[in-house]
Amino acid sequence: MTTHSETKVLPYSAQQMYDLVADVGSYPEFLPWCAAARVRSTEDHGDHTVMFADLVISFRVFRERFGSKVTLWPESRTIDTEYIDGPFRYMESRWSFKDVEGGCEVTFFVDFEFKNAVLRSIIGVVFNDAMQRIVRAFERRAAKLYG
Repeated sequence: MTTHSETKVLPYSAQQMYDLVADVGSYPEFLPWCAAARVRSTEDHGDHTVMFADLVISFRVFRERFGSKVTLWPESRTIDTEYIDGPFRYMESRWSFKDVEGGCEVTFFVDFEFKNAVLRSIIGVVFNDAMQRIVRAFERRAAKLYG
């Protein structure tokens, strides 16, 4: 089990940050190690939207596709991701966005484990750095779009 949790206040609105993270199809433009993204389908369920998406992650000699179910909760500005298929034993993450004075509070949590022992050992060494780079990539994207 590998987890990471982080909370930051950024100088953007909660809606702006929610929209940025919800735009899964744009991830290859700015997210480290994301070689491709494809939204398979989107289903409107009234109070939430369910998106099925594939990401191709390229890290060192590994290139893996994984599918996920992304649930968008616009009212609470929360995004939940559940793993469907690919290189993980399991994976789930949650983004939440809350307007605060001076911007918004962004909270990110991820919990996952790779099936492959080699990937587990490699990611174990660089995991915290990798998660921080991913969160920083979203910050840089926000500055580019909204700054």
